[in-house]
Amino acid sequence: MATTYAKRDTAYFVFDIESVADGDLVSRLRYPGESLAPQEAIARYRAELLADSGKDFIPYTYQLPVSLVIAKVGIDYRLTDLVALDEAQSRPAEIVRLFWEGWHKYGRPRLVSFNGRGFDMPLLELCAFRYGLAIPDWFAEEKRSFDQPRNRYNIQAHFDLHEWFTNSGASRFAGGLSLAANLIGKPGKLDVAGHMVQDLWDAGRAPEIHSYCRGDVLDTYFIFLRSRVVAGELELAEEHKLIEGAREWIATRAPESPGLARYLAAWGEWKNPWG
Repeated sequence: MATTYAKRDTAYFVFDIESVADGDLVSRLRYPGESLAPQEAIARYRAELLADSGKDFIPYTYQLPVSLVIAKVGIDYRLTDLVALDEAQSRPAEIVRLFWEGWHKYGRPRLVSFNGRGFDMPLLELCAFRYGLAIPDWFAEEKRSFDQPRNRYNIQAHFDLHEWFTNSGASRFAGGLSLAANLIGKPGKLDVAGHMVQDLWDAGRAPEIHSYCRGDVLDTYFIFLRSRVVAGELELAEEHKLIEGAREWIATRAPESPGLARYLAAWGEWKNPWG
């Protein structure tokens, strides 16, 4: 049974995006005059990228979001909801509209991501440009640069955990989200990884993409909690209570969600080295 909370109780949007290539755009810009079908253009571009770099992920500038999951988190760091925007139809324009409108309507909660500054937010900004959406609260060009929400170092508007781990890019973080999650006993990547999203989408397996995105958001939430312990905002005992509350929240919904059930089945416990 869903629990409703006032919008003012939502202090954080912990979120993640899964996206796929816009085949029409790839065909038109990468292979002009060749009249390649969208899937042909995507396959060819991926093959070229793979040959050049060993990775076939198409740049975000050619991408469209097909899944965006948000964990709503209270001022007390409690998980209150987990939603996939436009889940039934996965329409990119609607996903983007709902994200920006939701962020505004909920009073501009602090965004929390893992590498959101490097991928998710640039994609959402580019889509706002593409679809003609006004997002003045995000750009806030009348403010001083360091007070603008999109400023790289404005962690009060957007707390990017990848930036936090790497000291704003001063180091590399090999292993990514999955490694960080495993360090604290959470599942990390299970049977799906980011490089598989395009093929899943092409096969009509959108529900699996949404489930994968949900798992990433939950991992991000738990990593965020531990970051608050390290920063001194939470006691370790408080974090444990929040984690147990979130586990119970997930367990009540797992029977109706195969993705949450898999996440719960892979659940681990952090081993305290000091007993």
